[in-house]
Amino acid sequence: MSDVEIKFKKSQFNLKQTFANLCYYIGMKNIIIVIGIIIVIAGAFYFLSTKDEPVVVTPGNPQNTATTTPIVPVVDTTKTVMGYSVENRNILAYHYGTGSKEIVFVGGIHGGYEWNTTLLAYELMDYLTANPDAIPENIRITIIPVLNPDGLYKVTGKEGRFEKTDVSSSRETVIAGRYNANNVDLGRNFDCDWQTKGVWQKTTVSGGTAVFSEPESIAFKNYIETQNPTASVVWYSSAGGVFSSSCGSPVSVKTKALTDLYAKASGYKAYSTFDFYKTSGDLVNWLAKKNIPAISVLLTTHENTEFSKNLAGMKAVLVEYSK
Repeated sequence: MSDVEIKFKKSQFNLKQTFANLCYYIGMKNIIIVIGIIIVIAGAFYFLSTKDEPVVVTPGNPQNTATTTPIVPVVDTTKTVMGYSVENRNILAYHYGTGSKEIVFVGGIHGGYEWNTTLLAYELMDYLTANPDAIPENIRITIIPVLNPDGLYKVTGKEGRFEKTDVSSSRETVIAGRYNANNVDLGRNFDCDWQTKGVWQKTTVSGGTAVFSEPESIAFKNYIETQNPTASVVWYSSAGGVFSSSCGSPVSVKTKALTDLYAKASGYKAYSTFDFYKTSGDLVNWLAKKNIPAISVLLTTHENTEFSKNLAGMKAVLVEYSK
């Protein structure tokens, strides 16, 4: 046996003897603890030596995998998620222009029953996108195309944009689309002469368990009270007219002027009040209670959007409020 081999054997023996002595003094039970501590310390040194940048998860990553690319926040100034419906659908407000005077246009409060008001909203949104110069510098237009997305979904089977061909041919389905998923008429859930039971034509409808009991109504309320818009136009169907708002008081001068302005430009007839039947908990009358000039624009039928008439009405409003 060579000297090298003898030294190697001796070193092996010394290591074994050392380990045996260690076991003798601290006991085998404590050996496990010592080994665990060594592993933890070694792991910590490895982590610190390889640490580079924080690992983050990038939103929108379909695999939801980690990446070291820094996240850059994206602020979308073109729309606001106002809230969510009973069935957790987004209630969206789309913005055009950056002026200090905000004009709010609303469609689809009665969901699929008045689907043409939502389609009109989308058509006007397309116009504003294609013609940004049509918006005066001091004006911000906000369009809420559908305040009752669950009711619209009942009738179209779509979330967001839809076509006329998507609308159900069932009369019963279309009527059911007037209400939200709690079977509440949102047009009877606002804080102006609110009642638990309201009236729609000759039908008794639910006004909700309390004023603003519905998430859709609350979403609109919160947005209006936060933004305090200059004026509002709400589309309904069908009667073919422009109706002033009020809540237990005479129609304000500003609301009367807005009514006449939109009616003259669009060709609809102007009305100081809606007196076809008694309404309670009305959204537009609540806006009047908040001292916001507001009108109801009722399209002539449940099928047509009457785009040209309402575009003319919108343009007249923009010109007037840009002064």
